[in-house]
Amino acid sequence: MSNARKRLKIEAPKLPAELSELQIPERLHTRDILELGIVQDGVIEDQEASKVIFDGMRFRNVTFTSVSLRELELTDVIFEKCDLSNADFSGAVIHRAEFHSCKMIGVDLSDATLRNVLFEDCLLDYANLRASTAKHVVYAESSMNRSDFCMSKLAKTEFHRCKLDGAQLGTELKGIDLSDCEFNGLAVKPEDLKGCIISREQAFIFASLFGLVLKD
Repeated sequence: MSNARKRLKIEAPKLPAELSELQIPERLHTRDILELGIVQDGVIEDQEASKVIFDGMRFRNVTFTSVSLRELELTDVIFEKCDLSNADFSGAVIHRAEFHSCKMIGVDLSDATLRNVLFEDCLLDYANLRASTAKHVVYAESSMNRSDFCMSKLAKTEFHRCKLDGAQLGTELKGIDLSDCEFNGLAVKPEDLKGCIISREQAFIFASLFGLVLKD
């Protein structure tokens, strides 16, 4: 079990021990369902559909190119060493999913609903999570520079050793622990920081952001 999951109890994907290899159709259509299979060492490209369902799936070393799957439904899915950069998954519903060592630069998860999701060792720079809703979500040892969480809802969401430089955190951060994350600056309002947990060193960064002068 991942060390990250031990900190916050999130449900792991429920997958059979053995999965048959699947081929993605040349063209996905609205409400297509792919289930109980593994897709690996390939490219999924030029796909545009809505409300596609992936259920009980594992993706390993798969590159998603020019993919727009809005309102995608992911349940019991694992992505390993995949490239999902710039994929449009806006409005997705993601439940019991894990992303391990994935490249997700600029991925669009705006308006998404995330439940019991783990992002571990992922590259999420410029990721769009605006207006998303998260509960029991862990971001661990991931780069999230200039990601966008504005107007999102973060319930029981944890960040462990993440890089958040320039991230837009325009949302309530009460109870969110950023103390072991790295950043030189954040886009955040003072009122959103109420109840946020930060380190002493980070307090100096925020003081500088808000024009405060600290004296010894």
